Amino acid sequence: MSGAGKGAPRRLSPRHALAGEEQQVWIGFGGQADQGWLRLLRPGFRHCFAVLRDKAGWTLVEPLSGRLLVTRAELAADFDLPGFYRRAGLSVVGPFRPGPPVSRNCRPEIRFYSCVQVCLALLGQGAPRAFTPHGLYRALVNESLSRKIIIDTALRAG
Repeated sequence: MSGAGKGAPRRLSPRHALAGEEQQVWIGFGGQADQGWLRLLRPGFRHCFAVLRDKAGWTLVEPLSGRLLVTRAELAADFDLPGFYRRAGLSVVGPFRPGPPVSRNCRPEIRFYSCVQVCLALLGQGAPRAFTPHGLYRALVNESLSRKIIIDTALRAG
């Protein structure tokens, strides 16, 4: 018999293995109209992508048309990747701490593959509702401002 018996060590699922690891997510916005239908979207907000930082460094999650590119950047963990994107002229919002996975025990929802849906999935439970990159940008900026107001109010009260 192979190692499937009682003596075999248990493996942690990827979700449990990452549970103790601190991650931060930034969402970047930009993009040119490289496809005709993208011209309907607001200039500067025709695409979004995510960068994640953990203790080992940076991971880029780039939803492309028909393909999802996920790559580990060979950068120092303390490199300011969001600042790099801002200096390149892109809008970047964050950092956010990813929420737990969304539980959908009810009926399944039909969602189209898009850069916005990938970024929302990375943000996890508590991510705002959005359908376009600009809608996601506005929702995340408003959420960040609300958090700052709540934090500032809590500091004054304490």
